Amino acid sequence: MTSDPPVPPDLPPPPVSGRGEPPDPVATPGEYLVKPESALKFTRAAALWAALIAGFLILIVLLVFIMQNTESTTIHFFVWEWNLPVGVAILLAAVCGGLLTVAVGTARIVQLRRAAKRNLKAQSF
Repeated sequence: MTSDPPVPPDLPPPPVSGRGEPPDPVATPGEYLVKPESALKFTRAAALWAALIAGFLILIVLLVFIMQNTESTTIHFFVWEWNLPVGVAILLAAVCGGLLTVAVGTARIVQLRRAAKRNLKAQSF
């Protein structure tokens, strides 16, 4: 009895090479194109971790920005007045701009989906 794993009869046994011998120069054409088994794969979890790390770095930069811009300023909007630190005021303006961009983008996506559904119905008749 041996403890070697069985080799299917249609495959030749693996070549045995001694120490110090160079690899076989006549290799199959695709042999060097095969990825090694230990290659890292891109997964959703990896993307999530990368996004979390990037988000935390941006958050730290924003916190430093707010801490360095603590001088109070008066914000006038129509009839309202607010006294806010400059950093907070700029951050709120950026957030409002981002929300406006999301709203316009959402409206455009809905518009394109409706047009695509109309075109799909027109093609099916």
